[in-house]
Amino acid sequence: MNPSQKFLLSHGINDDQESTKNEEKAAEGKDSRRDFLKKSIGGITLSSMILSRPEEVLEHSMSGVNKYSAPSELKITDMTFAVPLNGNARCPIIKIETNQGITGLGEVRDGADWRYALFLKSRIKGMNPTSVDLIFKRIKQFGFHARQGGGVCAVEMALWDLAGKAYNVPAYQLIGGKFRDKIRLYADTPQERDPDKFAEKMRIRLKDKGFTFLKMDFGIELVKDIPGTIINANFWDVGRQWTNDPMTYGAMLHPLTQVQLTDKGIEEICKYVEKVRNVVGYEVPLASDHYGHFDNNNAIRLGRAVEKYRLAWLEDMIPWHLTPQLKEIKTAIETPLCTGEDIYLKEEFIKLCDQQAVDIVHPDLATSGGLLETKKIGDYAEEKGIAMAMHFAGLPVSFMANVHCAAATLNFMGLENHSIDVPYWTKIVKRVDGKPLYENGFAEISEAPGLGIELVEEELKQHLAPENKNFFAPTPEWDNIRSWDRLWS
Repeated sequence: MNPSQKFLLSHGINDDQESTKNEEKAAEGKDSRRDFLKKSIGGITLSSMILSRPEEVLEHSMSGVNKYSAPSELKITDMTFAVPLNGNARCPIIKIETNQGITGLGEVRDGADWRYALFLKSRIKGMNPTSVDLIFKRIKQFGFHARQGGGVCAVEMALWDLAGKAYNVPAYQLIGGKFRDKIRLYADTPQERDPDKFAEKMRIRLKDKGFTFLKMDFGIELVKDIPGTIINANFWDVGRQWTNDPMTYGAMLHPLTQVQLTDKGIEEICKYVEKVRNVVGYEVPLASDHYGHFDNNNAIRLGRAVEKYRLAWLEDMIPWHLTPQLKEIKTAIETPLCTGEDIYLKEEFIKLCDQQAVDIVHPDLATSGGLLETKKIGDYAEEKGIAMAMHFAGLPVSFMANVHCAAATLNFMGLENHSIDVPYWTKIVKRVDGKPLYENGFAEISEAPGLGIELVEEELKQHLAPENKNFFAPTPEWDNIRSWDRLWS
């Protein structure tokens, strides 16, 4: 008798009983496998399953399963674009496409060229879009200050949108998580020569539209037709602040114009500001912008004159890169000084913060480097005791990128909305969660994957730039790299 037989007999089990039990277990196993196959292939017969190819069986068995992407296998296959108008400004929207059908939306800075983004397609095609920082470090050399940063930032936005969809989480979660559930907006209001009309527009934003934070423009354009208000206006056309033609007032660096405000000019500007302040009251933060092209001495004089109106900030009084002069202004006045909408990447913000040349950094996410870079800017400023407001004048794609970044940045204080008077602005996208883009001066954080929006294509098509009716067509002409881009030997 072998050991196994001795064990069976000691437990009151003979060979015949064990054989029977083994047969029953085998039968049970066959039944279990049969039940599994029935469930997994949805009622396909065993014989038909055997005759099917393995991939067909797997595909059928997974037909009822909610499948998200396989992020590690994602590859960028194309970049397409459209150029809609935001009022009069062109705001190109890009779409990055992948081998799994997931797409990501990004927006080139308002007023910039869509080619800034499409130029980058050949550098990122075939890469995994969830490797956002890797791709950003590969392409950031192709951006620069102001609108030239728009292409890199559009791609970065679209990558976070894609990554969020791939991992089924909102973009803010991928860059660190949220500090707040709602984003406070500040309503920008372009100049109006008539102070009464301007004050009424501000009142509507406050009382009818529910904004709790306002911004106004005031400067030498308001008083240029009043005699005795501006020195050197007989040489410069001070009404052409927005021209960029060579050797014009608009294209000339502020300190180089030798334009000055007289005491009468400052007095007239103060009357305008006072009328607006009296309408909106002193409980509401009221920021300001667009004073004209004059030097830091005149900036200090104007800054001191408006101190009694307790403005939230004075923005871009002189160009951002004149750091020592900015610090002179900041030291000389009590109203907070703000700049940054034209700065690309964190390095120049670090200089401003280290030298305490501003009270508030003011990046535009569509220039500063995108969501993660802008959060880094905010985090660095926070360490130096400096708050961050966010400049924004684009369409809702970039708007939602800003909302996610603002949610994830502790020292954030307000996000600009520059398009309150554009009637179709809120219609060209829809939030996946069905909520409005913003309401009563606040944007609620989206918990949907990525940026949490979809394009409303029929609405978008109605507002394309007249010279470019392209609508997300394939762009094979941008597929190939034609240069050696490494910055070192």
